[in-house]
Amino acid sequence: MGQVIQFVSKSERERVRLIQEARAIYDSIFPPADPSGEQQDKAAIGRAANGDVGNLS
Repeated sequence: MGQVIQFVSKSERERVRLIQEARAIYDSIFPPADPSGEQQDKAAIGRAANGDVGNLS
């Protein structure tokens, strides 16, 4: 009963999808040297999808 549903616009979903696609392309060209850094990148993208547009790197 305590669930909150947040509206995410179509343009915001598209922006997040494009960021993920660009990150995948970048990582295929320049593989991350530290596998643990990959988790940080995914967390940053997840935060961006939730509206926190702080540091995405």
